[in-house]
Amino acid sequence: MDASKLNQLKHFIEQCKSNPSVLADPSLSFFRDYLESLGAKLPASAYSKSRDAESDDDFEDAGDEEQPKVDEVEEEEDDEIIESDVELEGETVEPDNDPPQKMGDASVEVTEENRDAAQSAKAKAMEAISEGKFEEAIENLTEAILLNPTSAIMYATRASVYIKMKKPNAAIRDANAALQINPDSAKGYKSRGIARSMLGQWEEAAKDLHVASNIDYDEEISAVLKKVEPNAHKIEEHRRKYERLHKERAEKKLERERQRRRAEAQAAYEKAKKQDQSSSSRNPGGMPGGFPGGMPGGFPGGMPGGFPGGMPGGFPGGMAGGVPGNVDFSKILNDPELMAAFSDPEVMAALQDVMKNPANLAKHQSNPKVAPVIAKMMSKFGGPN
Repeated sequence: MDASKLNQLKHFIEQCKSNPSVLADPSLSFFRDYLESLGAKLPASAYSKSRDAESDDDFEDAGDEEQPKVDEVEEEEDDEIIESDVELEGETVEPDNDPPQKMGDASVEVTEENRDAAQSAKAKAMEAISEGKFEEAIENLTEAILLNPTSAIMYATRASVYIKMKKPNAAIRDANAALQINPDSAKGYKSRGIARSMLGQWEEAAKDLHVASNIDYDEEISAVLKKVEPNAHKIEEHRRKYERLHKERAEKKLERERQRRRAEAQAAYEKAKKQDQSSSSRNPGGMPGGFPGGMPGGFPGGMPGGFPGGMPGGFPGGMAGGVPGNVDFSKILNDPELMAAFSDPEVMAALQDVMKNPANLAKHQSNPKVAPVIAKMMSKFGGPN
């Protein structure tokens, strides 16, 4: 027999002597059954994995202990980004919460008579404004609006009076009505822009005032813009700054998550690699089905005593009464067809079943996968070809 294979066999026998729990491997149940059939008494550790035994769990634990620590990704604290206050300049007023003013019905057909009456009411309102009588001006303008609700200038004029009265919300309602009638109303945009600046809506105010200036520039719009634009720019820069900070934090969080996943994957790979190495060191070579070390070259002197009790009816090829003791298992191990068959779980289960109880041969003889394997094995047991 090949010396290297004999040495492997000796190594496996020494393993069994020093650590009988090796035989607890389920794939070696057929070998335990064979040893018992020879009258061998096996320790309890040969049937179950004890804590002292070198079990798969022990190898897993050892792998965990020996596993080099994965470089932990430094988790930064996701502190909440607290936005600082923007230092703005300019006075604002408290929002007015008066009930909405009366509005006209734009669907009403305006007669010439109503149109003239509306102009007369507007003239009275302008006189009241010049005298600082704003309440009276609002009354006259409301009358004008009800007489001619299709006039954008009436709403825009009333909006300008509400601004003088420091009622920005009322002014915005009238400005919106004016712009609904005439989207190009410079006075509508101007009134709404000034009203929004009074409420501290700096960016919206700047947009309205720029539109108004483009439609019909005047000095008042320019003066208000000089107060509004610095604040609008500060707010815009502030928003961009914190949008950038939030984006950077989100990107850092994603990168930390990617690093964590890479680290976990690397750790899992290293653990699996170490477990595989541990398993390989325990079961070098490996016969299909998990026989540590394989069956190198055949057991020296064959399998003593053959199969106990003989094979009822004999193996195909005629081996009644047991297997002779001079079987050279190298003939089996060097047969590629048999070795391929041993990798089939169904074939291995059937062979283990027969070795456990030779009487079970009969129930496998009709199996087209198992019967040819048994026949070929017995042809090799019959002696040299």
